[in-house]
Amino acid sequence: MSEVDDHELLKRWQGGDAAAGELLVERYFDRIYWFFQSKLDAEADELVQSTFLACLAAKDRFRGESSFRTFLYGIARNQLFAALRGRGRAAEHIDLEQSSIADLVSTPRTRLERNQEYEQLVGQLRRLPVEQQTLLELHYWGDVGISELAQIFEAPEVTIRSRLHRARNALRELLQAEPGLPEAFDGKSPDATGVSLDAMDGWARRLSPVRTE
Repeated sequence: MSEVDDHELLKRWQGGDAAAGELLVERYFDRIYWFFQSKLDAEADELVQSTFLACLAAKDRFRGESSFRTFLYGIARNQLFAALRGRGRAAEHIDLEQSSIADLVSTPRTRLERNQEYEQLVGQLRRLPVEQQTLLELHYWGDVGISELAQIFEAPEVTIRSRLHRARNALRELLQAEPGLPEAFDGKSPDATGVSLDAMDGWARRLSPVRTE
């Protein structure tokens, strides 16, 4: 029997079928968990819970103009921003297009038991502005396309393409500035000055912390 799609499960959930809602939560739990774990590891459990509670509260207002995944990631992004801006009066005015997790969280702790390359990648992602980090993680690991990213980030597709290109270049610069580039970086840019973006993209996708199929 084929897997029931998200929209059908959501429709059943809206109609009072709690089991359908549980299936949706189970389907996306790991993805939402890594979304927070790479940024605010110590608060990941709480933020996952708040995201699904917010989803529960908003489910009847969802009209299907986007995918359920887009809807859920949009809620997760809002929960992340609320958590970051709730860290004191000064944090209320932070610019998440400029400030990074490394800037905002003085001693980020991680329980991630990943290989060295994954830790290196996440360490550099945390140094990017939060918006860039979030954009790249959804692009690499969330199986989220440009049109869905445009809805999640509430920006035109052309803007998302431009932001994504800048974010990829920023990540590449950080990685190339660190000693000991991963061996997976075997592709050079056309001018032979460093790693090609395609090589970096392929490397990052292979390090995905969750299965998205």
